[in-house]
Amino acid sequence: MAINNRIVRPLEFNEVRTYSARERMSAFDPARMARVTDVRQPMDLFLSCLPRYGQATQLLESAECVVTAAAAGRQSVWLVDAAALERGLAPLLIRLMELNLVQHLALDLGAAIRDFETAFFGQLKEDATGDLREGVLGMARETSEWMNGLINEGARRGFGIGYSLGRGILDRRAPFDTVSLLANAAGLRVPLTVHVEMGADGIQMHQSADPTLLGKGTFKDFQFFGGQVAELGDGGVVVALTGESYMPRMFQKALSMSRNQGRPVERFFGVQFNNRPICIDDDIPLKSCTGETGRFFQLNGPMELTGPLFFSAIQRYLR
Repeated sequence: MAINNRIVRPLEFNEVRTYSARERMSAFDPARMARVTDVRQPMDLFLSCLPRYGQATQLLESAECVVTAAAAGRQSVWLVDAAALERGLAPLLIRLMELNLVQHLALDLGAAIRDFETAFFGQLKEDATGDLREGVLGMARETSEWMNGLINEGARRGFGIGYSLGRGILDRRAPFDTVSLLANAAGLRVPLTVHVEMGADGIQMHQSADPTLLGKGTFKDFQFFGGQVAELGDGGVVVALTGESYMPRMFQKALSMSRNQGRPVERFFGVQFNNRPICIDDDIPLKSCTGETGRFFQLNGPMELTGPLFFSAIQRYLR
């Protein structure tokens, strides 16, 4: 390809350097994951003593909406990206699935990769600074080969990426599958989808990746996800446990497509975690989705604190 009379050589992925995930240093310690709390302990008293102002009100009322939606048999969709897993919140989400409070779990590919590595290797976060310097960021060999193998096989059989990975972890009896969102969703038969942002994740650069099958698998998942979103109306809830805007924007497009197909989705609740210190209103896709007929909650602060508090508040309303 010529640009300004210069010949630009495209990147080739046939001989990328890889390394073993077992040999690397991990920036994440699974032993530091959040632990499931018992609502009968002092946490219940703590929650009951919170002031009914500001973020405390947002926390308690949004948690009540999740429980109310479940009690009424309404749809509950959870959007999760890598930030939630990197902050150790997987055990809390698994417990919510066991309590039937999650009717659909949607992950981005970054979250799926971290979850997959946790299931097989007990670690989920690479040393981004060091690996980027060495040119091996995202190049863990087993991760790419195994995940791409499952994705390719599943897509050929007509399955989405979520089902292919979740079922694959269970079938291969990964040593740490008890803390895997993918494995638990598959085992509990919670609808599961994985949504790919092309070029954003390392397994796409590995020679085992088939872009056609990767696209086919994630498109299948988006279609299925859209059908789940179409059921949110009249009291459903969508929770964005995310650090970036990709998943909420993906939800925004699925909602628009549902309405485009004549399936009105109104009067639902939206809960958006905001891990950033400042969030401009115009940059909150979920807020615009709930519109005038629904209700929107925003939980500000470090997700490793707001996440467990939200979970504890949900448990409180379940009593």
